[in-house]
Amino acid sequence: MDFGKAFTFVFDDPDWIKKILLVALISLIPIVGQIYLAGYGLLTAQRVIRHEARPLPDIEFGDCLMLGLKAIVIGFVYAIPVFLLVLPTIVSTVFISEGNSGNGGGGEAIFAAILVCCNILIVLYAFVLAFAYPAAEANFLATGRLGSAFKLGEVWALIKAAPGAYLLVFLGAFIGSFIASLGAIACGVGVLVTSAYTIAFTGHLIGQAYNAAISNKALM
Repeated sequence: MDFGKAFTFVFDDPDWIKKILLVALISLIPIVGQIYLAGYGLLTAQRVIRHEARPLPDIEFGDCLMLGLKAIVIGFVYAIPVFLLVLPTIVSTVFISEGNSGNGGGGEAIFAAILVCCNILIVLYAFVLAFAYPAAEANFLATGRLGSAFKLGEVWALIKAAPGAYLLVFLGAFIGSFIASLGAIACGVGVLVTSAYTIAFTGHLIGQAYNAAISNKALM
């Protein structure tokens, strides 16, 4: 896996300035722009998976929008355990608060234990999700079937085949969020450009990680 290539591949495209600027402008559209942006990253990943010579996509508004919507579906399904854990966290917080104000009926210690356990589980699941989500997205992109994102055995097999690659995706996402924030230096306008670059950069890493996993599985 070539981590550095994810940073530089954008500049290999002779039309990269036009593409990144147009993506940045589209991202200004309320709601639709953010869905498009997510889809643009997935389309980048898909082109890397398919070994396209120049993986930076053209605008392709309809395709990116559909991919973005599917990314939301994938994200929502994988976030369901978090929702289920947040509910007892909220309930426990309310009971503890009432107990501290003297309106509770006792049992604050039990609710405090539930609160701590749920928070720990949320953190652990968020860590797992950081690896599973890009693998799920890539499995969907490789097959073209949304259901492939939820085949947990296949998703786990990808991570198991290339854990180092998915660790780089995790680190890349962290670095990407920092790069995106640098745009704030330009009075906020630059955020649009850096966000467009970051989504392409992250997509490239997701595609590379999938290819690395498939390659490693073939050697096993």
